[in-house]
Amino acid sequence: MDFHLKNGGLSRYVKFRYFFEKIRGEKISENGVVLWASRFSKVMKKELLNPTLFIEDTLNFIKKKHQDFEMHIVSGSDQSELRYICEQLDLTKYFISINGSPIPKKELVRNLLDKYSYNQTETVLIGDSINDYEAAITNGINFKGYNNPSLKKLDAEYIEKFCYE
Repeated sequence: MDFHLKNGGLSRYVKFRYFFEKIRGEKISENGVVLWASRFSKVMKKELLNPTLFIEDTLNFIKKKHQDFEMHIVSGSDQSELRYICEQLDLTKYFISINGSPIPKKELVRNLLDKYSYNQTETVLIGDSINDYEAAITNGINFKGYNNPSLKKLDAEYIEKFCYE
């Protein structure tokens, strides 16, 4: 749990490999990692379709500001699962793209910057994990922490509550 909590935005593929190899001391093949990730995905698809799990403040901001900002999702969650969940919850329409693992977050951010020719000084990654912060710093963009008070320790802005009026 310590590894998971310290690496909240890290891909489950990396976490499953870490669990088997570092904690259990077992070798695991790429197919084995994919199998466990697939099993986990079934649970996540069921559990995350519950709209009561939304952070209302975030949802309101996205709904009210999606036309003012070019928004993308970049996540450590499995990309196909993330897209499925967003589609089922009618959230896809608010985002230009929805991106996830197994591609590492740092690379996903770099790909978006290149593909859309975003100006790095005008681009912000809002995230809730140290991995989000590292993806922003690595790619030379601004970072704002949210929904994780431990991020207040970083040399970055922290959003207590979204303003969307």
